[in-house]
Amino acid sequence: MKTSMWNMIWPLALIVASNCFYNICTKSMPSNTNAFASLTVTYLAGAVLAAVLFFAGSRELHVGEELAKINWTSWVLSLAIVGLEAGYVFLYRAGWKVSVGALTANICLAIALLVIGGLLYHEHVSFHQILGVLVCGIGLYLIIN
Repeated sequence: MKTSMWNMIWPLALIVASNCFYNICTKSMPSNTNAFASLTVTYLAGAVLAAVLFFAGSRELHVGEELAKINWTSWVLSLAIVGLEAGYVFLYRAGWKVSVGALTANICLAIALLVIGGLLYHEHVSFHQILGVLVCGIGLYLIIN
């Protein structure tokens, strides 16, 4: 089955738009607020939204069956999300600019995922990708200095 262009683009657009709001909100979080109090409210609101979407998007609702399918990944993902959110809050509180902090984090992430993809998932890492990592490294140096 061939994937349509729309099916390829809308998730990317959602990620980019959500990431823009994410960074704006994280950068704008009051510095005198406990970061984890803010994250608690954020996750409670997110949990409610996810539950609403779960119930609204299910044709035949079998909550027990769906919950039984959940494995360790949901629990580890929750740790990763809290680390990600807290990392950005403290990154911006440390004085990083929204443009430079997010860009630096995402370049580092891209490099790490290229290595992880090659080592854990045996994805082919091409010469062009290795050159791209070198260019990213040079770019990081230029951005930070």
